[in-house]
Amino acid sequence: MLRVPFLSWCIGGSKEKITQVLKKLDKLIIKAFIGPFVATFFITLLVLVMQFFWLYIDDFVGKGLGAGVIAEFIWYQSAVLVPLALPLAVLLSSLMTFGNLGETYELVAIKSAGISLLRFMRPLFFVTLTICFIAFLFSNYIIPVANLKSRTLLADIVYAKPSFDIKEGVFYDKISGFAIKIGKKEPNDSVIRDIIIYEQAGASLQDNFIIAEDGVMRISDNKRYLEFILKNGWRYQERGNTTQANTEFVRLGFDQYTKQFDLSSFQFQRTSDSVNKNNQRMLSMRQLGVAIDSIRKDANNFAPQVRRDVLSSAEFRAHLDSNWAIAGKVPAVKSFSEILPDSMQQMVRQRSQGIVQALKSNGELVVTQYNDRQRDLRKYQIEWHRKISLSLACLVLFLIGAPLGSIIRKGGLGSPMVFSIIFFMVFYFLGTSGEKLSRAGSLHPFNGMWLSSYVLVPIGLFLTVKAVNDSQLFNREFYQRAWSRFKARRAGKTAKPA
Repeated sequence: MLRVPFLSWCIGGSKEKITQVLKKLDKLIIKAFIGPFVATFFITLLVLVMQFFWLYIDDFVGKGLGAGVIAEFIWYQSAVLVPLALPLAVLLSSLMTFGNLGETYELVAIKSAGISLLRFMRPLFFVTLTICFIAFLFSNYIIPVANLKSRTLLADIVYAKPSFDIKEGVFYDKISGFAIKIGKKEPNDSVIRDIIIYEQAGASLQDNFIIAEDGVMRISDNKRYLEFILKNGWRYQERGNTTQANTEFVRLGFDQYTKQFDLSSFQFQRTSDSVNKNNQRMLSMRQLGVAIDSIRKDANNFAPQVRRDVLSSAEFRAHLDSNWAIAGKVPAVKSFSEILPDSMQQMVRQRSQGIVQALKSNGELVVTQYNDRQRDLRKYQIEWHRKISLSLACLVLFLIGAPLGSIIRKGGLGSPMVFSIIFFMVFYFLGTSGEKLSRAGSLHPFNGMWLSSYVLVPIGLFLTVKAVNDSQLFNREFYQRAWSRFKARRAGKTAKPA
């Protein structure tokens, strides 16, 4: 622990000694921060990855995925979750660092030596700015590639068929066109008893059955075919169409019969990354900017499209001004029935309804297209702001964690973990809500993606002011003393009239 007399002597000495002490303090706070930051970062990243696997666990189990495929997916998904793990790691580590220093009274010693809390926070402020810059570079250059790889691999895993597994007494229908039932399997899983194979040949309605007393089940050497070597059985086959009267039913007995099933559809197949390359999450800020400009240009062309597509069906547009030109020269009429004969009114009414319906259909189509383009524009703008907002979130949460840790003066993982979870939930909830509102068009993408910063920055500044002024904001004894004084004052007022 740094002693007060030592610091006082240094402050009262030469300028070089003061500089040396401040450098030692800077190194002290940085060393105290780096260890908890690295530990909490990897723990947070592990928790986020496990949460992701918890959501998709059903899509991974029972598909025979190799360890290499799972490790590759974990690697890409970990990279995707780094921008979300960094803010939480900064918040928790800053809380732990200043909480430990406050609990061991090192903050008290530093303040008593005339060094303000803001000066003590300055080195970590610049460290956090460096983390923000690294997070931005990571989001702009690495995250798009990691997103592309992980999303493509996840889609391949989700749509892959489960691994081949036939259970006793249950029809297995995962092989297209077949349903297989095995009455009993021997312990070696090769010898099988009481086999029933139902086969539907293509789109025809024939029902073909194979029944055998026993047999051997094995996988071919190239892992592509499943072979059934059946013994002592019958094959029931239907020839012709069931709608015809000359349908034939054939029964064939066999001593040994070999049936092969193609298992190529069960093999895990990789999709090209180019399938998802145009998704907004797979683009850098420069690419997002180009896409946003293109969408805006397309949106500006909707006015000529309306005149071309919607109003083209309105044949009366060419005669809109003709009635104004002859106004006052012809007597006024109250209805079309006065100027149209009865034989023409029905035809005019039907043509008018057709024109209105055409105008309505074309208008709805153009509105749908315009709304789709605006929705795409918001998606790209959201991703553009996300890369900056998530990077600066490290600094925003540092402004909360550092002063909060110096106020509560509790180290370890107890109180800091509780406060970190609370503020991170607020940050995550506001960010998610802002993104949803932006996607729906209720908020501008800028306001939606920066909604959490709007709320948390004032809280961070408020906590910083309280920490600089040695506030008792989270001191339980302070509130107990205040409550005692309030009760004593109230009791005094009650006893005074007597």
